[in-house]
Amino acid sequence: MSIYQHFRKDEAPFIDQILNWKDQVDQQYITKYSDFLDPREQHIYQNIIGQDEQYQLAFFGGVENAERKQAILAPFYETIEQESFPITILTANFPVKFVTIEHRDVLGAFLSLGLLRKKLGDVSIDLETGMIQLIVSSDISDFIIAQFNSIKNATVQFQPVPLAEAIATKDEWINHEATVSSLRLDVVLKHFYRLSRTQASDLIKKSFVKVNFKTVEDSAFIVEAGDIISCRGKGRSRLNQIMTQTKKQKWRVEFSRLKN
Repeated sequence: MSIYQHFRKDEAPFIDQILNWKDQVDQQYITKYSDFLDPREQHIYQNIIGQDEQYQLAFFGGVENAERKQAILAPFYETIEQESFPITILTANFPVKFVTIEHRDVLGAFLSLGLLRKKLGDVSIDLETGMIQLIVSSDISDFIIAQFNSIKNATVQFQPVPLAEAIATKDEWINHEATVSSLRLDVVLKHFYRLSRTQASDLIKKSFVKVNFKTVEDSAFIVEAGDIISCRGKGRSRLNQIMTQTKKQKWRVEFSRLKN
């Protein structure tokens, strides 16, 4: 059975990349570093490498409970520590009395510089102190310090801080369990957000629902472990794991909701 049968068709290029990294580690005895991966990509990576004792696979996102993380794949004899990851923590301040900056503002300004989303990990904004924290790939940190100098109408200047001084995300995920009749997006949405099936379908048709940050307009789309679901006006959720299937062919799942 092909490994690709266990994943979505559009995930094939990422699977190819993982297999290529695995071959390089195996044949050249080198360590391979990834850019920042979303939870679904982390899940795929973990499942492909599995418990193979020839390799060490570790994930780290710069702070505790980071959502987006880099991966290191290394020969079994290598030692992997947090400092092994090519991660830089950058902070800047903005005048909270004169401008309101949200996550989308920071992301938009970042992407406008021509940078790839995968080079950016988690973003934290403290509206009380006016501090922005970016977790980035170290290879772009100098560029950000030199070129990332404005967000909306605010002038900012990012500076690096030691990894030990990074501020853990304040996002609070609340864990839940549920039994769902199907892993279709409309069914999952119904249970995660306590909607009717019709309401869930309407939200999907209106392009109000994203899976792994991509708009999905198909109610029959199958949700899988590691998927991040965002629903406009209702917040974000994450399917952590698909646990068991009941005798009535229903699925027992564990999921998390981001506390507003």
